[in-house]
Amino acid sequence: MKVLIVDDEPLARARLARQLQQLENCALLGEAADAEAALQQVERLDPDLVLLDIEMPGENGLELARRLSARDFPPALIFCTAHDQFALPAFATAAAGYLLKPVNAEQLGEAIAKVQRLSKPQRNLIEGGEKPQTGRSRIKAISRRGVELLEVESIRCFVADSKYVVAHHDGGETILDESLKELEGEFGERFVRVHRNALVAIGFITGLRKDGGNYRVELSGVAEQPLVSRRLLAGVKDLMAEMC
Repeated sequence: MKVLIVDDEPLARARLARQLQQLENCALLGEAADAEAALQQVERLDPDLVLLDIEMPGENGLELARRLSARDFPPALIFCTAHDQFALPAFATAAAGYLLKPVNAEQLGEAIAKVQRLSKPQRNLIEGGEKPQTGRSRIKAISRRGVELLEVESIRCFVADSKYVVAHHDGGETILDESLKELEGEFGERFVRVHRNALVAIGFITGLRKDGGNYRVELSGVAEQPLVSRRLLAGVKDLMAEMC
């Protein structure tokens, strides 16, 4: 569990950092003292969990939580605050926990354990086994040659590039006029999200390749190797273990 601490008080950040060191399977990715710095850290580090204060200069923690919750794949949020009156609006942002300062290691450990537990729908998705494929069998794309019908079964991955999505397939690359979110909604049983910018075809995954401090997915039939985000890496590894 990769954790980002957001609090304008240095002593409060230091206390949470010490408590995280006492917990197994938790690693501190970074710290931020305000909402703007926190957003930059989330974008750069892709944390699994954000420990978030409410009263901060500028944009407060509730406003930041709403912005984070609106992301396609938001981190889990646990509020750590001295104010008990914000509990209801905090949980309205889909927060996983609300801890009052001074937070102790036991409270923090219990809240993080709650974040790590799978809900019943999540467990059903994992244990449900193979499901019938859904969605179109072909995708319409506009190219220099006119309109093309691209066979979905030939596609190894969808990668968002600037304002376009590129489908990498056994015949090359094709630009699509559809968003990654729309494609995931339709083909989510055949493709897995490995990064906010990439979906890969489960049936064509051949391995993971270490690339510096990151990992890339190796796919058969194409040179493209999409980057795997830290937050999604464990899920990709579990998926590959199930495929063996």
